Amino acid sequence: MRGPVPKPTYFRILSIDGGGIRGIIPGQILMVLENKLRDKTRNPESRLVDYFDLIAGSGTGGIMACAYLSPIKPQMRTPRFSAAQVVDIYLKFGARVFEDTLDHRILTMGGLLDEKYTSGGLERVLRDYFDDLQLSHLLKPSLITAYDITKRQAHFFTQHTADKPASDFYVRDVARATSASPSYFECERVQSRSGVSYPLIDGGVFANNPAMCAYVEARKVPGDQLARQKTLAPADIVLFSLGTGLPKVHFDYDDAKDWGLTRWTRPLLDMVASAGAETVDYQLKQLFEAAGVPKQYLRLNPELTIDVKAEMDNVGAENLRALKELGEYVAEEQEDKLDALVEQLVAEQAQNTPVQ
Repeated sequence: MRGPVPKPTYFRILSIDGGGIRGIIPGQILMVLENKLRDKTRNPESRLVDYFDLIAGSGTGGIMACAYLSPIKPQMRTPRFSAAQVVDIYLKFGARVFEDTLDHRILTMGGLLDEKYTSGGLERVLRDYFDDLQLSHLLKPSLITAYDITKRQAHFFTQHTADKPASDFYVRDVARATSASPSYFECERVQSRSGVSYPLIDGGVFANNPAMCAYVEARKVPGDQLARQKTLAPADIVLFSLGTGLPKVHFDYDDAKDWGLTRWTRPLLDMVASAGAETVDYQLKQLFEAAGVPKQYLRLNPELTIDVKAEMDNVGAENLRALKELGEYVAEEQEDKLDALVEQLVAEQAQNTPVQ
Protein backbone atom coordinates (compact mmCIF):
# COMPACT_ATOMS: atom_id res chain seq x y z
CA MET A 1 0.00 0.00 0.00
CA ARG A 2 1.06 3.59 -0.58
CA GLY A 3 1.68 5.29 2.72
CA PRO A 4 2.82 8.74 3.89
CA VAL A 5 6.31 9.83 2.80
CA PRO A 6 8.49 11.30 5.60
CA LYS A 7 9.63 14.91 5.42
CA PRO A 8 12.91 14.89 3.47
CA THR A 9 16.25 16.38 4.42
CA TYR A 10 16.77 18.01 1.02
CA PHE A 11 14.79 19.73 -1.69
CA ARG A 12 15.05 17.07 -4.41
CA ILE A 13 15.05 17.93 -8.12
CA LEU A 14 14.85 15.65 -11.15
CA SER A 15 15.73 17.19 -14.51
CA ILE A 16 15.52 15.46 -17.92
CA ASP A 17 16.96 16.74 -21.21
CA GLY A 18 15.34 16.76 -24.62
CA GLY A 19 16.29 14.27 -27.31
CA GLY A 20 13.26 12.65 -28.92
CA ILE A 21 13.22 8.86 -28.90
CA ARG A 22 16.55 8.92 -27.03
CA GLY A 23 14.42 9.62 -23.96
CA ILE A 24 14.49 5.83 -23.58
CA ILE A 25 18.01 6.18 -22.11
CA PRO A 26 17.05 8.33 -19.08
CA GLY A 27 13.76 6.44 -18.88
CA GLN A 28 15.60 3.17 -18.39
CA ILE A 29 17.91 4.70 -15.77
CA LEU A 30 14.90 6.07 -13.88
CA MET A 31 13.23 2.66 -13.99
CA VAL A 32 16.28 1.22 -12.20
CA LEU A 33 16.22 4.12 -9.73
CA GLU A 34 12.53 3.55 -8.96
CA ASN A 35 13.21 -0.14 -8.28
CA LYS A 36 16.05 0.83 -5.94
CA LEU A 37 13.73 3.21 -4.08
CA ARG A 38 11.20 0.40 -3.67
CA ASP A 39 13.85 -1.92 -2.29
CA LYS A 40 15.21 0.73 0.05
CA THR A 41 11.81 1.72 1.43
CA ARG A 42 10.40 -1.84 1.27
CA ASN A 43 7.36 -0.37 -0.42
CA PRO A 44 6.49 -1.97 -3.78
CA GLU A 45 4.13 0.94 -4.53
CA SER A 46 6.84 3.63 -4.32
CA ARG A 47 7.09 5.90 -7.34
CA LEU A 48 9.66 8.45 -8.47
CA VAL A 49 7.25 11.29 -7.74
CA ASP A 50 7.26 10.32 -4.05
CA TYR A 51 10.95 11.18 -3.76
CA PHE A 52 11.31 14.31 -5.85
CA ASP A 53 9.95 17.74 -4.96
CA LEU A 54 10.27 19.26 -8.45
CA ILE A 55 10.50 17.52 -11.82
CA ALA A 56 11.74 19.46 -14.85
CA GLY A 57 11.97 18.55 -18.51
CA SER A 58 12.51 19.86 -22.03
CA GLY A 59 11.16 18.18 -25.15
CA THR A 60 11.02 14.44 -24.57
CA GLY A 61 12.08 15.16 -20.99
CA GLY A 62 9.03 17.38 -20.63
CA ILE A 63 6.77 14.54 -21.78
CA MET A 64 8.42 12.23 -19.26
CA ALA A 65 8.01 14.79 -16.48
CA CYS A 66 4.29 15.00 -17.27
CA ALA A 67 4.03 11.22 -17.12
CA TYR A 68 5.83 10.81 -13.78
CA LEU A 69 3.73 13.61 -12.25
CA SER A 70 0.32 12.53 -13.55
CA PRO A 71 -2.27 11.11 -11.15
CA ILE A 72 -4.66 8.31 -12.10
CA LYS A 73 -7.52 10.79 -11.91
CA PRO A 74 -7.82 14.50 -11.09
CA GLN A 75 -7.66 15.21 -7.36
CA MET A 76 -6.25 11.73 -6.65
CA ARG A 77 -2.74 11.31 -5.19
CA THR A 78 -1.96 7.97 -6.83
CA PRO A 79 0.53 8.22 -9.74
CA ARG A 80 -0.80 7.15 -13.13
CA PHE A 81 2.43 5.58 -14.45
CA SER A 82 5.37 3.67 -13.07
CA ALA A 83 8.82 4.36 -14.53
CA ALA A 84 8.64 1.03 -16.38
CA GLN A 85 5.34 2.01 -17.99
CA VAL A 86 6.85 5.26 -19.25
CA VAL A 87 9.63 3.35 -21.02
CA ASP A 88 7.02 1.00 -22.50
CA ILE A 89 5.14 3.96 -23.99
CA TYR A 90 8.27 4.98 -25.87
CA LEU A 91 9.00 1.45 -27.04
CA LYS A 92 5.44 0.75 -28.15
CA PHE A 93 4.43 4.06 -29.68
CA GLY A 94 7.66 5.66 -30.91
CA ALA A 95 6.87 4.60 -34.48
CA ARG A 96 3.39 6.14 -34.24
CA VAL A 97 4.80 9.46 -33.01
CA PHE A 98 7.40 9.66 -35.78
CA GLU A 99 5.00 8.47 -38.44
CA ASP A 100 6.71 8.80 -41.82
CA THR A 101 4.27 8.46 -44.71
CA LEU A 102 5.20 8.50 -48.39
CA ASP A 103 2.58 11.17 -49.17
CA HIS A 104 3.98 13.52 -46.54
CA ARG A 105 7.56 12.97 -47.70
CA ILE A 106 6.56 13.86 -51.26
CA LEU A 107 4.53 16.93 -50.27
CA THR A 108 7.29 18.31 -48.05
CA MET A 109 10.26 17.16 -50.14
CA GLY A 110 11.54 15.15 -47.21
CA GLY A 111 10.90 17.91 -44.69
CA LEU A 112 12.44 20.78 -46.68
CA LEU A 113 9.15 22.59 -47.35
CA ASP A 114 7.29 21.78 -44.14
CA GLU A 115 7.74 19.91 -40.88
CA LYS A 116 9.20 16.42 -41.25
CA TYR A 117 6.26 14.72 -39.51
CA THR A 118 2.57 15.37 -39.16
CA SER A 119 1.56 15.87 -35.54
CA GLY A 120 -1.44 13.53 -35.63
CA GLY A 121 0.34 10.46 -34.28
CA LEU A 122 1.99 12.39 -31.44
CA GLU A 123 -1.25 14.11 -30.46
CA ARG A 124 -3.20 10.84 -30.42
CA VAL A 125 -0.65 9.22 -28.10
CA LEU A 126 -0.67 12.24 -25.77
CA ARG A 127 -4.49 12.31 -25.66
CA ASP A 128 -4.65 8.56 -24.98
CA TYR A 129 -2.25 8.77 -22.05
CA PHE A 130 -3.04 12.15 -20.50
CA ASP A 131 -6.75 12.40 -21.33
CA ASP A 132 -8.19 15.60 -19.81
CA LEU A 133 -5.69 16.02 -16.96
CA GLN A 134 -4.74 19.61 -16.28
CA LEU A 135 -1.43 21.09 -15.19
CA SER A 136 -2.95 21.92 -11.81
CA HIS A 137 -3.76 18.21 -11.30
CA LEU A 138 -0.10 17.12 -11.36
CA LEU A 139 1.13 15.58 -8.15
CA LYS A 140 4.15 17.79 -7.52
CA PRO A 141 5.70 21.06 -8.74
CA SER A 142 6.95 21.02 -12.31
CA LEU A 143 9.03 23.06 -14.70
CA ILE A 144 8.41 22.15 -18.34
CA THR A 145 9.95 24.35 -20.98
CA ALA A 146 8.60 25.84 -24.20
CA TYR A 147 9.36 28.95 -26.24
CA ASP A 148 6.83 31.58 -27.32
CA ILE A 149 7.67 32.49 -30.93
CA THR A 150 5.47 35.62 -30.93
CA LYS A 151 6.59 37.17 -27.66
CA ARG A 152 10.11 35.84 -28.22
CA GLN A 153 10.47 34.62 -24.66
CA ALA A 154 10.71 31.45 -22.63
CA HIS A 155 7.47 29.90 -21.41
CA PHE A 156 7.53 27.66 -18.33
CA PHE A 157 4.68 25.34 -17.41
CA THR A 158 4.70 25.15 -13.62
CA GLN A 159 2.20 23.13 -11.62
CA HIS A 160 2.79 25.20 -8.48
CA THR A 161 1.55 28.38 -10.20
CA ALA A 162 -1.38 26.80 -12.06
CA ASP A 163 -3.96 27.78 -9.44
CA LYS A 164 -5.76 30.15 -11.82
CA PRO A 165 -7.29 29.47 -15.27
CA ALA A 166 -4.83 31.88 -16.90
CA SER A 167 -1.86 29.70 -15.90
CA ASP A 168 -3.49 26.28 -16.20
CA PHE A 169 -3.36 24.07 -19.32
CA TYR A 170 -4.25 20.55 -20.39
CA VAL A 171 -1.28 18.28 -19.74
CA ARG A 172 -1.55 16.86 -23.26
CA ASP A 173 -1.08 20.41 -24.60
CA VAL A 174 1.89 21.00 -22.30
CA ALA A 175 3.50 17.81 -23.60
CA ARG A 176 2.72 18.75 -27.20
CA ALA A 177 4.20 22.24 -26.83
CA THR A 178 7.44 21.14 -25.18
CA SER A 179 7.99 18.53 -27.90
CA ALA A 180 7.28 20.82 -30.88
CA SER A 181 10.84 20.52 -32.13
CA PRO A 182 11.50 22.88 -35.07
CA SER A 183 11.59 21.08 -38.44
CA TYR A 184 10.26 17.84 -36.90
CA PHE A 185 6.78 18.95 -35.76
CA GLU A 186 4.85 22.12 -36.47
CA CYS A 187 4.69 24.70 -33.69
CA GLU A 188 1.72 24.32 -31.38
CA ARG A 189 -0.88 26.90 -30.42
CA VAL A 190 -2.04 25.97 -26.92
CA GLN A 191 -4.80 27.62 -24.93
CA SER A 192 -4.86 28.24 -21.21
CA ARG A 193 -8.06 27.42 -19.37
CA SER A 194 -8.88 31.14 -19.57
CA GLY A 195 -8.82 30.92 -23.38
CA VAL A 196 -5.58 32.79 -24.10
CA SER A 197 -3.50 31.27 -26.93
CA TYR A 198 0.26 30.79 -26.94
CA PRO A 199 2.21 29.80 -30.09
CA LEU A 200 4.96 27.56 -28.71
CA ILE A 201 7.88 25.42 -29.81
CA ASP A 202 10.20 23.02 -27.99
CA GLY A 203 11.91 24.62 -24.99
CA GLY A 204 15.06 22.80 -26.02
CA VAL A 205 15.85 25.77 -28.28
CA PHE A 206 17.01 27.62 -25.15
CA ALA A 207 17.27 24.96 -22.42
CA ASN A 208 17.73 21.46 -23.76
CA ASN A 209 19.17 20.76 -20.32
CA PRO A 210 16.68 22.48 -17.98
CA ALA A 211 18.55 21.68 -14.76
CA MET A 212 19.66 25.27 -14.10
CA CYS A 213 16.11 26.52 -14.73
CA ALA A 214 14.90 23.94 -12.20
CA TYR A 215 17.57 24.95 -9.69
CA VAL A 216 16.37 28.57 -9.84
CA GLU A 217 12.67 27.59 -9.84
CA ALA A 218 13.12 25.66 -6.58
CA ARG A 219 13.19 28.95 -4.69
CA LYS A 220 9.68 29.76 -5.92
CA VAL A 221 8.05 26.50 -4.90
CA PRO A 222 5.63 27.16 -2.01
CA GLY A 223 5.34 25.09 1.12
CA ASP A 224 6.87 24.69 4.55
CA GLN A 225 9.20 21.87 3.59
CA LEU A 226 12.18 24.17 4.07
CA ALA A 227 11.77 27.35 6.10
CA ARG A 228 14.68 28.90 4.16
CA GLN A 229 12.95 28.37 0.82
CA LYS A 230 13.77 31.76 -0.70
CA THR A 231 17.44 31.43 0.20
CA LEU A 232 17.70 27.79 -0.84
CA ALA A 233 21.39 26.97 -1.21
CA PRO A 234 23.16 24.04 -2.92
CA ALA A 235 23.63 22.44 0.52
CA ASP A 236 19.84 22.21 0.78
CA ILE A 237 19.37 20.59 -2.64
CA VAL A 238 19.86 17.21 -4.29
CA LEU A 239 19.75 17.55 -8.07
CA PHE A 240 19.67 14.57 -10.43
CA SER A 241 20.15 15.59 -14.07
CA LEU A 242 19.76 13.15 -16.95
CA GLY A 243 20.78 13.61 -20.57
CA THR A 244 19.67 11.62 -23.60
CA GLY A 245 23.17 10.72 -24.76
CA LEU A 246 26.11 12.44 -26.42
CA PRO A 247 26.28 11.74 -30.16
CA LYS A 248 29.64 10.72 -31.60
CA VAL A 249 29.25 13.18 -34.45
CA HIS A 250 32.33 15.20 -35.34
CA PHE A 251 32.75 17.77 -38.07
CA ASP A 252 35.83 18.25 -40.19
CA TYR A 253 37.17 21.74 -40.72
CA ASP A 254 37.86 21.22 -44.41
CA ASP A 255 34.20 20.31 -44.94
CA ALA A 256 32.56 22.82 -42.60
CA LYS A 257 34.47 25.88 -43.85
CA ASP A 258 32.54 25.76 -47.11
CA TRP A 259 29.08 25.07 -45.72
CA GLY A 260 26.22 27.41 -46.47
CA LEU A 261 22.92 27.93 -44.68
CA THR A 262 21.43 24.60 -45.78
CA ARG A 263 24.41 22.51 -44.72
CA TRP A 264 24.84 24.33 -41.39
CA THR A 265 21.21 24.09 -40.21
CA ARG A 266 21.14 20.60 -38.74
CA PRO A 267 24.70 20.55 -37.31
CA LEU A 268 24.14 23.98 -35.77
CA LEU A 269 20.96 22.87 -34.01
CA ASP A 270 22.79 19.85 -32.60
CA MET A 271 25.76 21.96 -31.49
CA VAL A 272 23.59 24.58 -29.79
CA ALA A 273 21.68 21.89 -27.87
CA SER A 274 24.76 19.96 -26.73
CA ALA A 275 26.83 23.06 -25.95
CA GLY A 276 24.02 24.56 -23.89
CA ALA A 277 23.59 21.33 -21.95
CA GLU A 278 27.31 21.08 -21.26
CA THR A 279 27.43 24.69 -20.07
CA VAL A 280 24.60 24.10 -17.59
CA ASP A 281 26.41 21.00 -16.31
CA TYR A 282 29.61 23.02 -15.83
CA GLN A 283 27.79 25.80 -13.98
CA LEU A 284 25.98 23.45 -11.61
CA LYS A 285 29.16 21.49 -10.86
CA GLN A 286 30.87 24.74 -9.88
CA LEU A 287 27.95 25.79 -7.65
CA PHE A 288 27.78 22.51 -5.76
CA GLU A 289 31.54 22.15 -5.48
CA ALA A 290 31.93 25.71 -4.19
CA ALA A 291 29.30 24.95 -1.55
CA GLY A 292 31.26 21.86 -0.45
CA VAL A 293 28.51 19.41 -1.49
CA PRO A 294 29.60 18.07 -4.92
CA LYS A 295 27.92 14.71 -4.30
CA GLN A 296 24.49 16.35 -4.10
CA TYR A 297 24.61 17.02 -7.84
CA LEU A 298 24.63 14.05 -10.21
CA ARG A 299 24.58 14.30 -14.00
CA LEU A 300 24.41 11.18 -16.18
CA ASN A 301 24.68 11.67 -19.92
CA PRO A 302 26.49 8.79 -21.64
CA GLU A 303 28.25 8.93 -24.97
CA LEU A 304 26.19 7.08 -27.53
CA THR A 305 27.59 3.67 -28.43
CA ILE A 306 28.26 2.60 -32.00
CA ASP A 307 24.95 0.68 -32.08
CA VAL A 308 22.85 3.74 -31.15
CA LYS A 309 21.73 6.18 -33.81
CA ALA A 310 21.99 9.83 -32.86
CA GLU A 311 18.85 10.93 -34.72
CA MET A 312 16.06 11.82 -32.32
CA ASP A 313 13.50 10.22 -34.66
CA ASN A 314 15.14 6.85 -35.37
CA VAL A 315 12.45 4.44 -34.19
CA GLY A 316 13.73 1.31 -35.88
CA ALA A 317 13.45 -1.84 -33.78
CA GLU A 318 17.22 -2.29 -33.56
CA ASN A 319 17.76 1.29 -32.42
CA LEU A 320 15.02 1.07 -29.77
CA ARG A 321 16.68 -2.04 -28.41
CA ALA A 322 20.11 -0.37 -28.46
CA LEU A 323 18.76 2.68 -26.59
CA LYS A 324 17.22 0.48 -23.91
CA GLU A 325 20.44 -1.52 -23.53
CA LEU A 326 22.51 1.65 -23.22
CA GLY A 327 20.25 2.90 -20.43
CA GLU A 328 20.60 -0.46 -18.66
CA TYR A 329 24.37 -0.37 -19.07
CA VAL A 330 24.69 3.15 -17.64
CA ALA A 331 22.51 2.24 -14.64
CA GLU A 332 24.70 -0.80 -13.98
CA GLU A 333 27.98 1.08 -14.52
CA GLN A 334 26.86 3.93 -12.25
CA GLU A 335 25.22 1.74 -9.62
CA ASP A 336 27.31 3.13 -6.74
CA LYS A 337 26.25 6.68 -7.62
CA LEU A 338 22.60 5.66 -7.93
CA ASP A 339 22.76 3.90 -4.55
CA ALA A 340 24.21 7.05 -2.99
CA LEU A 341 21.46 9.08 -4.65
CA VAL A 342 18.80 6.80 -3.17
CA GLU A 343 20.22 7.43 0.31
CA GLN A 344 19.92 11.17 -0.25
CA LEU A 345 16.41 10.95 -1.68
CA VAL A 346 15.02 8.97 1.26
CA ALA A 347 16.97 10.80 3.98
CA GLU A 348 14.56 12.11 6.59
CA GLN A 349 14.72 15.55 8.13
CA ALA A 350 16.18 15.40 11.64
CA GLN A 351 13.63 15.99 14.36
CA ASN A 352 14.54 18.63 16.94
CA THR A 353 14.05 17.47 20.51
CA PRO A 354 13.84 19.96 23.40
CA VAL A 355 16.75 20.13 25.84
CA GLN A 356 15.77 18.64 29.19
